[in-house]
Amino acid sequence: MSLAQHLPALQVVLPLISAPLAVLLRHGGIAFAVVTAGAWAAFACAVGLWLQVGESGVVSYAIGNWPPPWGIEYRVDRLTSFMLLLVSGMAAIVLPYSRASIAREIPRELHYLYYAMFGLCLTGLLGICITGDAFNIFVFLEISSLSTYVLIALGRDRRALTAAYQYLIMGSIGATFIVIGIGFLYLMTGTLNLVDMAQRMRDVENTRPVLAALAFLTVGISLKLALFPLHQWLPNAYTYAPSAVTAFLAATATKVSVYVLIRFYFTVFGESLVFDRLPLPQIMLGLSLFAMFGASFVAIFQHNLKRLFAYSSVGQMGYITLGLSFDSVNGLTASIVHLFNHGIAKGGIFLLIGGLVAAMAGKHAVSPAPTFDRLAGLSRRMPLTCFGIVIGGLSLIGVPGTGGFISKWYLILAAMEKGQWWLVGAILLSSLLAVVYVWRFVEVAYFRAPAPGNETRAEAPLAFLIPAWLLIAATLWFGLDTSFTVGSALEAAQQLVKSGSGR
Repeated sequence: MSLAQHLPALQVVLPLISAPLAVLLRHGGIAFAVVTAGAWAAFACAVGLWLQVGESGVVSYAIGNWPPPWGIEYRVDRLTSFMLLLVSGMAAIVLPYSRASIAREIPRELHYLYYAMFGLCLTGLLGICITGDAFNIFVFLEISSLSTYVLIALGRDRRALTAAYQYLIMGSIGATFIVIGIGFLYLMTGTLNLVDMAQRMRDVENTRPVLAALAFLTVGISLKLALFPLHQWLPNAYTYAPSAVTAFLAATATKVSVYVLIRFYFTVFGESLVFDRLPLPQIMLGLSLFAMFGASFVAIFQHNLKRLFAYSSVGQMGYITLGLSFDSVNGLTASIVHLFNHGIAKGGIFLLIGGLVAAMAGKHAVSPAPTFDRLAGLSRRMPLTCFGIVIGGLSLIGVPGTGGFISKWYLILAAMEKGQWWLVGAILLSSLLAVVYVWRFVEVAYFRAPAPGNETRAEAPLAFLIPAWLLIAATLWFGLDTSFTVGSALEAAQQLVKSGSGR
């Protein structure tokens, strides 16, 4: 049996092994090398799986040779392979950045713990995407969540502990709702395999326990993906976590939660139950609009640059869930494309902000917060950093030539397809709010004179700039060449709509 046949297992096992090794070795440099090697190996596995799916269709891997539904199955279709590339690719880029970033943000004696928790978080996110077992989704969700709480709490600012605790409480509530929902599904179907569960659901889909399962899963997953108004944990978590942690979480964690929601809606429950018999699309549409306008409006008035883009993330999640509410191929394509494009753009922005904070700190032991009064005239000394943040901001706005434009274009197509022209106006109007909060940074960094004491800052080191600019360049690339992003998302959307409507 060739190595290629075991790629689904290696996708999870390799980063999982790196985490305890980092703890056992208890050396920051060695832990960095081990976990980074695991992340790059996971990325190689993701590329291999993406190619396998393109050649032979859905890949099914039976753990321990126990055939599904009796054993645990790892199942990879086009959407899964797309998500695996995003998660593992972001880890492969963020980890080299971490080497320089955490030197100032995390005490040296805790570096090995940071890498161990990062490896566990990566394992959990990859496991959520690849498993075909409902209870395993919950297990991997808890692995990623528990490690995330530690990663956030490692920040030097004491408010990081409060942010981690707040996320712990809300995350635990969300996880409880999810496991209750899975329990109801198991009660009614007698299986935990998602494909088998979907087949057995036909006989029980109108029962109250199934409707209760749908409600519990929707609320629990919505809390994890920070859907308005269940987003209260996100702004503090992104603001006070170490820069590399913020970038990785912003690019992957909420996106994986959306993936889980899509998987349950289209694979398990089916379109008929979710979108035709219940008012769920209308509810999701309303909450999405609240996120797009409300969170973006709040972002405009933030004084801390990290917090501004944290609220921006809540607003951008509104566009993703808006696409789901359309229940169409174009709407689902928009959601999946925006998962990817927003993850790359926001990851690049937060990496650049981390370099900005490191440059602002100079030789001081504690890095200052990137407040706007400290950013005046910053473009004169840090042109590459500032220009990268502006390009990432243009993608959030949806300017042509960036990845964000492609996402919003498909959202507009989906709205026109449904005859909802007022939503086209809402998408454009909410994008103007993004113009305002991005312009706040442009105005301060480019059109104000440096404050006294800020004139001596130099550009961020290459260890910060290279990973960040890889993501910013990718934002531009995928805004011009959509064959990979839109091609993969469209194929995934067609498969999901076909399977969901066939229920």
